[in-house]
Amino acid sequence: MLYSKIEGEGKPFIIMHGFLGMSDNWKTLAGQYVEAGSQVHVLDLRNHGRSFHSDEWTYEAMVQDVFDYCQANQLKNVDILGHSMGGKVAMLFAALHHEIVDKLIVADIGPKFYKQHHEDILAGLNAVDFSVKPSRNDVEEIVSQYVSDFGTRQFLLKNLYWAEPGQLAFRFNLDAFNNNLDAIGKPLADNLIFDKPTLFIRGGNSGYIQDSDLDAIRVQFPNFKLETIPNAGHWLHAENPKLFFELTAAFLKE
Repeated sequence: MLYSKIEGEGKPFIIMHGFLGMSDNWKTLAGQYVEAGSQVHVLDLRNHGRSFHSDEWTYEAMVQDVFDYCQANQLKNVDILGHSMGGKVAMLFAALHHEIVDKLIVADIGPKFYKQHHEDILAGLNAVDFSVKPSRNDVEEIVSQYVSDFGTRQFLLKNLYWAEPGQLAFRFNLDAFNNNLDAIGKPLADNLIFDKPTLFIRGGNSGYIQDSDLDAIRVQFPNFKLETIPNAGHWLHAENPKLFFELTAAFLKE
């Protein structure tokens, strides 16, 4: 069963992080959704955070995990939000299990194919040799040789934890990612459609959702609308959490 953090009372609202993220990334926003009246379920997807590790890492497997989670927690008539990889999971889940989902929010990802572009990040993570018991500073120094952006490094290093005294490790399953590198970019099948209210929200400085993608999105999500957060990149919810919350909370209340 997936690890989750559940807070609040009201209509169930499931939140799913992106690649190499975890539920902790959504802590502040989750609290705001609780205050707005939702029962928030922030998930760690398989091979991430505190959830289980598995050699199988596909969107279909992740969707089955979310379905099993909903069944175990007797969740129905849920609203669902996913960022990046989590957005792909959310889209596929909504299309396959539309009887469970009322509203869908997709943050800075489309249903199309995306070429693999995490090579530098994965090279940096794979360069860390935990057998020599590096310190946090040692790990950051190694990763910094591959990932120059400070914010991205801090995002990645949130995954460090003490597996035992004196022994750091990553929470995510790096081996599964190395062995299934192309899985994250796979598109949603063309015949999958979700016709209930859907919000796509993109960063104005991010190239993940282009204007040229909108016609294809409309075919699969005919009841969608698009919002753009100006001067924000792919991590739009972290770069402008105030506007992200305002836009998504207003959509949930419609």
